[in-house]
Formats: sequence, C-alpha cells, structure tokens
Amino acid sequence: QVQLVESGGGLVQPGGSLRLSCAASGSIFSINRMGWYRQGPGKERELVASISIYGPTNYADSVKGRFTISRNHAKKTIDLQMNSLKLEDTAVYYCNRDPPLQEYWGEGTPVTVSS
Repeated sequence: QVQLVESGGGLVQPGGSLRLSCAASGSIFSINRMGWYRQGPGKERELVASISIYGPTNYADSVKGRFTISRNHAKKTIDLQMNSLKLEDTAVYYCNRDPPLQEYWGEGTPVTVSS
C-alpha cells in the first residue's frame, strides 16, 4: 500500500527558504516519476517540480531557478528545496506521482510566505 507523507512546511518571510520532504512507502518510489504540487488560496492544484527515477527534473516557470527537487533513494524521500520565496508561493504543498493518482494524495504541508 502506497503512502506519501509531506513535512517541512511553515511560516517564512519573503526571500526566505524552506525544505520540504515527502516520505514514500510502497513501490511507487522506485518505479515512477515523482512530483511536488501546490494549491494556493482560490487556485487549482498545480505541478511545480518533478523528477524521474534517473534524475532528470522539470520545473514550472514560476519556480525555475528558485526551487530544487531531489530524490534520496536511501531514505525514500522526495525533497523540495525552496529559496527566494515569494508571497505567491503561499500554498499547501503535496507530493504525488507525475502524473498524479487520486488515491496517493496526502494531507500536504502548508507553506505561508508573509512579512
């Protein structure tokens, strides 16, 4: 049974940094492309970054150059390093397969960027 648990969110000032982590159990981590998604207030959920099992990454234009996604195969985590955070990065962040599967959505971890 697949389970994804996100952590690392919090309150940060504009320009600050946070590191999110997604702990994955089950077979999904080894065989799929994984992604970080976010849903801001009044917005639809969007894919912000994804990484394949072999390492190639993709980023949404809005986060390119500021966010870095990585995989830790030993720990079975998908991490998202977020730098130079902006007010518009405020959202609940989720990890899931890319493309996502409905049954894999977890609780997410909230990120609030505010001065």
